[in-house]
Amino acid sequence: MDKLIIGTRGSKLALWQANYTQERLKSIGIGSELKIIKTKGDQVQHLSFDKIEGKGFFTKEIEDALLNNEVDLAVHSMKDMPTTQPEGLCLAAISYREDAADCLVIRKDIVEGKGVLKLPKNPIVGTSSARRKALIKEVRPDAVLKDIRGNVPTRLEKLREGQFDAIILAMAGIKRLGLDMSDFEAIRLNPKEFVPAPAQGVLAWQAKKSNEGICKLLRKIHDKEVLRCTNIERTVLKMLDGGCHLPLGVYCEMDNLGYYHVYSILSGGLDKELHRVNVSSSISINLAKQVYDRLVENVNL
Repeated sequence: MDKLIIGTRGSKLALWQANYTQERLKSIGIGSELKIIKTKGDQVQHLSFDKIEGKGFFTKEIEDALLNNEVDLAVHSMKDMPTTQPEGLCLAAISYREDAADCLVIRKDIVEGKGVLKLPKNPIVGTSSARRKALIKEVRPDAVLKDIRGNVPTRLEKLREGQFDAIILAMAGIKRLGLDMSDFEAIRLNPKEFVPAPAQGVLAWQAKKSNEGICKLLRKIHDKEVLRCTNIERTVLKMLDGGCHLPLGVYCEMDNLGYYHVYSILSGGLDKELHRVNVSSSISINLAKQVYDRLVENVNL
C-alpha cells in the first residue's frame, strides 16, 4: 500500500494528534503523510462557539476532503465530532484516553489562597465553552466570563498578557503538548464534579465507509475499552441533539469490577440552575437513556 494521506487541522495540538496517528500507523507497518486543512472553526476566530452556525465547525472541511478522496483518513479530537456521521463516512477507530479533566489556569500574581478555586473576587475567566461557563458560575457566581479563542499556546499567552485572570483548558492538550505551566497556578478540576465534554481526551479516526481496506487497518489501532465509555457519553449528547454550544458535560468511567459510573451536568442557560445526574450500572444497555431521562426531566431547554 502507498503512503496514506492523513487530513488534519494545523494547530500544534492537531499536529500532535496527526503525528501520533503516524506513529500508530508506523507500528503496524503503514507509512503516511499529512495534509493540513483549515476548518471554519480555525478561520472564524472572532466569534464564540455558540455564535457559529451549525455543528462540526472543526471537522466539516476535513470530512469534505475525505469524501472527495483528497485524503485517506482524518484525525479529529473526538469531542469536536458531531454524533451523526456524514453520508459515506464512518468513525473507524478511536485512541486511548488522555486525562479527561479540565484545568483552571490562573495568573500567579492574582492567586487568592483563601478564595474558592484560588480566585479573587469578580475574577475574569476566559472560556468560549457554554459547559465550562455554566460550571464556573455554579461555584463562582461572581466570575466575569469572557470569550477566548485560539489554540492552546495562544490562550496561555493572552493569560500571561493579563487579558484574563484565569482560563480553562483541557488537561489532555496540556499534557500532549508537554507545556511548561510553571508561570501559572494550574488546578486540575475533578471530572466527576467539573464534568468534561463527551469524549474529551480521545482521538477519533475517520474514513470512507467504502474504503474497507483502511477501515480494517484502523481497527488494528482501535481502543475497544475506551469506546465502551465514549459511546455512552456521546449517546447522551446525540439524544439531546447537541453540539459544542450545548451546556452539557458527560463523563463515564469503568471501575475494576466492570461497573459503569456516569457523571453528567446540563444547564438551560447561565441564568438557570445547573442540574447534575450521576448513574452507576453493571451493564451499559439503556444507561445513556437513563442519564438523558433524568437530565431532561429537570431542565427546560
